[in-house]
Formats: sequence, structure tokens, C-alpha cells
Amino acid sequence: MPYKEKEIEKVYYSIGEVAKMFNVNTSLIRFWEKEFDIITPQKNKKGNRLFTKEDVDNFYIIFHLVKERGYTLQGAKEKLKDNKEETIQNIEMVKSLNKIKKFLIEIKEELS
Repeated sequence: MPYKEKEIEKVYYSIGEVAKMFNVNTSLIRFWEKEFDIITPQKNKKGNRLFTKEDVDNFYIIFHLVKERGYTLQGAKEKLKDNKEETIQNIEMVKSLNKIKKFLIEIKEELS
């Protein structure tokens, strides 16, 4: 198996980088920032948003609820308010299962 370098995690991500991570427009990122108080980017002197890893993780939660699970914005807000920890656990489980799926597909391709 070829050696893969570990990706270096950045401290801050631009709005464009975050939008690209989720394959959405930057306008949606700005909209969710206004709608969800768990998104708290810093701004540099130019006024550009700088998102932390925690912000990106929170975007992932919102993306999962709204885009993957079909929640309305209000429903997602209520889910985060009422049971954020359970939602995070569910997301982590989905991430783990996706990693296992990817690993199994790689093994299948190597065996073919």
C-alpha cells in the first residue's frame, strides 16, 4: 500500500474553501452563518471571514441535517438546541461507516 502523507490542518479557512468543502455557494455559507449562532467566524482587517476547524465541523452538522437528512432550517436549529450531542454522535457514526466503506472498496479494487 503506498505511503500517504497526513494532511496538514489549517488554523483558518476562507469562505471559498469552506464552500468548496461542501460543494455549495459562498452565499449559502454566509446565510447559514447568519441563521445558526454556532457559526462564529473571525474577520480579518479586510473583513474576510476566517472559519476555524470548529466552524467547519459545525457546518458539517448543519449540512448533514439540512442537505442529507432533509431538515428545515427551523428543524435543524431545534435539533441542535435540543440534542446536539446525539446529532454529533450520529454524524461520527456515518463518517466511520463511510471510511469503512471506502476501505472495503479499495480492497475490492486491489483484488480485482
